[in-house]
Parts: sequence; C-alpha cells; structure tokens
Amino acid sequence: METILTGEAIRDLGRWEGREATLRGWLVARRSGGKVCFLTVRDGTGLCQCVVEPSAAAAFTLAGELTPESSLTVTGVIRVEARAPGGYEMAVTRLHVLQRAVDYPITRKAHGIEFLMDHRHLWLRSARQTAILKIRHTIIRACREYFDRNGFTLVDTPILVSGAGEDRQSLFSVDYFGEPAQLTQTGQLHLETACMALGKVYCFGPTFRAEKSKTRRHLTEFWMIEPEIAFADVDEVMAVAESLICDVVARVLAAHATDLALLGRDLAALHEIRAPFPRLTYQEAMEVLRGPETRERLTREIETDRVRLSESIHQADELERQRAGETKAWKQEQLDQLIREARESIHELEQELAVKPQHLELAQNFEWGKDLGGSDETILSRRQPQPMFVTDYPREVKAFYMKAHPTDPRLVRNFDLLAPEGYGEIIGGSQREDDEAVLRANLASKGLNPEDYAWYLDLRKYGSVPHGGFGLGIERTVTWLCGLKHVRETIAYPRLMGRLRP
Repeated sequence: METILTGEAIRDLGRWEGREATLRGWLVARRSGGKVCFLTVRDGTGLCQCVVEPSAAAAFTLAGELTPESSLTVTGVIRVEARAPGGYEMAVTRLHVLQRAVDYPITRKAHGIEFLMDHRHLWLRSARQTAILKIRHTIIRACREYFDRNGFTLVDTPILVSGAGEDRQSLFSVDYFGEPAQLTQTGQLHLETACMALGKVYCFGPTFRAEKSKTRRHLTEFWMIEPEIAFADVDEVMAVAESLICDVVARVLAAHATDLALLGRDLAALHEIRAPFPRLTYQEAMEVLRGPETRERLTREIETDRVRLSESIHQADELERQRAGETKAWKQEQLDQLIREARESIHELEQELAVKPQHLELAQNFEWGKDLGGSDETILSRRQPQPMFVTDYPREVKAFYMKAHPTDPRLVRNFDLLAPEGYGEIIGGSQREDDEAVLRANLASKGLNPEDYAWYLDLRKYGSVPHGGFGLGIERTVTWLCGLKHVRETIAYPRLMGRLRP
C-alpha cells in the first residue's frame, strides 16, 4: 500500500462528520471489545478512537499486530460518539503502518522520575507532557501579543556577553576566540539601550545562571520575557506587570480548560486572579514572617501534614495488599499506578515535614538586610489567593542597576511578584538608576569595574530619563499556572545540575 503523507487534524474531525477522512499519527493504545478492535491514535492535536471491524479485513489484521507508538495512517468515516475523546470516532476502512515500534520503553507500569528524565525525548509524547507544552506555548504567545498590542517593539539581545548582568557568582564562562565571555544572565542591560531609542521594548530569550541549586524552582537555563520602558517609574512598571499577568491567566483559562483538568489543576484558584494585586514592602513582609500568625499557621500545617502522611501510608499499604492478591494483568497495572502515586505523595509529605520546622525557624528569626529565600516566598505567597508584590528591598542584596529609594537610601525601588499557592517569585523588576555618578558608585561597591560598563554608562550621559522594567520567568509561570510540583516539566529539555542529556 502506498504511504499516505496527507491527512486531517484530529482537532478538526467535527467538520468531517459523515464523510471519509484520513489521519496520520501514532498509536497510544489498542484494545479488543468482542470482535471489534479499538485503536486510540494521537497526532499532536488530539486523540481519536478508531474502530476496526472484521469487515475491513486487511485493516483488522494489521490492527491486531500494532504496538504502542507505531506510526500509521488510518482512513475511515467520522461519526459522533459522545463517549470517545473529542466526541467523535472513526469507523476504519483502511490502515497503513509506517513504522512498527518495538519494545517502547515507557509503558503503563510505574516509572521513576530519573528513568523518565533519561527518556525525556520519548516522555514528551505523553498526554501530561503535551498538555504542559501546549500551555507553555499559549503563555509565550499571550505575552508577545500583549506587548505587541501595547506598543512595545521586540529587540533581540545577545546571549554571549562580556560582563555580569546580575552577579559574578552565577556566571557561565566560555571562550570567545581567545577572549573570556559569559552566557547572559539577563537581556536587560542591552535592552535598556534600545528603550532609549524606541521608548517601549521587550526581549525574549534564554538566560543562564550557574547557581548550584537543586530546588524545585531552579534551572540553569531558562527563558525570560523582559520589557523595558522609558519615562516610567516603578509604579508604572508594576502596573504593566499586573496587567500582563491578568491577561496571560485569562488566555490560558480560555484556551486550556481541558488540559488544565488533565493536569489536576484547581481552575477555581485561577479564576480568582484579578487586579489589583496586594502589596507589601520588604519591611512589612519581614514583620509577617516574624509574626505570630505565621507561627500559628505553619504549626497547623505541620500537624495537618502528619495526619495526611499517616493516612497516605495506610492507603499505600492497603493498595500493596490488594496488588499481592490480584491476578488480572490490567488490574495489576492499575494498582501499580495507584501505588506509585501514593508512594510519591508519601515522599513529598516526608520532605515537607523534614523542612517545614526549619522554614518556620528561618521565618521567625528573619533579620532585616537578608534577601527573601524560597521558603520565605512560599510562606508569604500562601497568605492570599492573588499574586502579591513585595517592594523596596535593601540595596545590599539587590543588583547594582536598581534606583535608590528617594526617602531611604538603604532601599531600592524594586519589586518581586510572588505567585499564590506557595509558588513564589515569577517576576522581578525595578526602576533603573539613571544617575551616572550613583551608578558608578554602585558598580564599584559590587566589585564590578565601571570601565567594563562604559557603553551602559553612556545611557546616563546622553539624555538620561527615568526608566524601568522587569523579567518574567516562563518556566516558573508555567509551573504555577499548571499547578506543577517541579519546574523540570515546564520545558522540553530542562537543564539542571547533573543533567545535560538528552
């Protein structure tokens, strides 16, 4: 049979009701129901139930031999079926196998995270991972369209740079034709030059941080979208950040209710996101962390987690007993999955219980002048259902380019936006220092050579104006909106400490 390389998309099957269509895709699952064979086929746009009856003799024979992830084309008449994925199914008349997959390594049995990460190139095919990548795509598109709609110009900034954008400790160094260079930590500094030419600009690209961190929020390579606005103070920049987040959340909810449900995301929490977002100064955040409300709330959480852990252990033990006495293969697979989920829940609760007392101690003993840590952000961002701005941090813990506070020189005019439900920082921004003398002093105080930033200092010599911007981390935003527990699932190929492949 001739290979068919044209066909229709599964998401468009409703247009073909009552007519013959051809699909191209991969086999997700095969099962027999009496004398009928059911094939679940995916093509990247959705799933289709394909029904193969003995009357289509050649197709029926081939269907019985198909293995998971075999590539194929399948032709048949589209008909309504409320129980099928998408509400339609195909009555198959012809089937052609392009390539029969043998011993596909990711099966229905339980797999550990390291196995799945080692097979990331194949794990991407799963329904969960494709849902996450689709939502990521919508988030990026929504951000781009927001800035385009509001008069921003896209400017591509360099990935290879000659100095630190944040701090020297987290730079990745490379050899640039015999000259030392670094992978960019941010596009901001170069973007500032463009805002002096175009007024409102943004960049979008990969950024790199050589932080030796293994937390659930950190990657060594991640993507940021960064706007920069001329003639803007910090409050105007925060207004843009707030408007952007509301727009992105609305777009994701409108386009991905089914995908979010598949991920188990609480949609009600996302429907609560609306402006204005609450604001706390750094000083007020410190008082919250050290206050009795935080102590009482975390103490209650610890006790609740202990009860949940005991219940999860009991549930897992009961599932293990059922599994030991089960003889049906399909039921064994089902129980294996439930056991895996229960054991993962136990592991997560044990980790939470191991660190929460320490997090409580850190919060209660938080000292002015420290930067907010991940556990501090988690505590603060669990207090209310909205994202929350934290403003006016001590200048000693922030970057050299941030504008000094007009009434307290110990502070800078900056902000972090913390996503609710404990997800923490997704945006960091500030008004930029526009005074050359002050900026030179800031560079020197951070151990940076002002001469290495001569081009950046030029902006403060020739028509300097108040300006500011922020960076939104795509992966952290995906983590929050999808309700994920770890950032590693938010990008096709995550780069973490100890993971450079595949």
